[in-house]
Amino acid sequence: MTKEDRSIRLQKFVDQVHKQLIVSCQAMRTEALFGSDIMAKMAMAAAEGGARAIRANTPPDVKAIREKVDLPLIGLYKEVLPDTPVIITPTLKHAMAIAEAGADIIAIDCTKRPHPEGDLADFIARIHEQTDCLVMADISTFEEGVEAQAAGADMVSTTLSGYTDYSTKLEGPDLDLIKRLAAVLTVPVIGEGRYHTPEEVKQALDNGATAVVVGGAITRPKEITARYVKLINS
Repeated sequence: MTKEDRSIRLQKFVDQVHKQLIVSCQAMRTEALFGSDIMAKMAMAAAEGGARAIRANTPPDVKAIREKVDLPLIGLYKEVLPDTPVIITPTLKHAMAIAEAGADIIAIDCTKRPHPEGDLADFIARIHEQTDCLVMADISTFEEGVEAQAAGADMVSTTLSGYTDYSTKLEGPDLDLIKRLAAVLTVPVIGEGRYHTPEEVKQALDNGATAVVVGGAITRPKEITARYVKLINS
């Protein structure tokens, strides 16, 4: 995909999600709602509720959702590999599988941790060269966001803030990180990670986020139930 094609596709995506909600539809094997058919229905429900894009994990889920929902689709492929903490789309093989499943955007780990593909700029370039997908950089710190843009990422998401050993641990979303990144980056900044209320999403958008991804607070009944029970028992 050429740089001009990427620019056109990125603008189309931004026009679709500008100051709106993206819903993450994911379930692990240990969860009751695991299954591509269930995730496709979850995505359909999110679309009916007004979501402007969907984020999903694994080729089967991406494919199932692509067949049912006509929204921009951010795909990723989580897999635990030996000798690396990176699990979000760790290799080009994973990225290619997500592209072939029908994703419009591929989310990859762009933290400073040792990466299976080595240099991130080279990894992003190969994704651009071998797929028709944009690249979303999942980062955990301000510095990583700046470096991800420099490496060629089409957008930056705060997905991993609080989930690396060295990033700030917060109960809720990292709203300050959104503000800092939005002030200096020219690529879209997407908020993600521990958004539990509409008010938090609105604050992120006010802080400069192009859009916000919400997952567990919408699509994981176990987590939603546990938050109620925790408050009741306190």
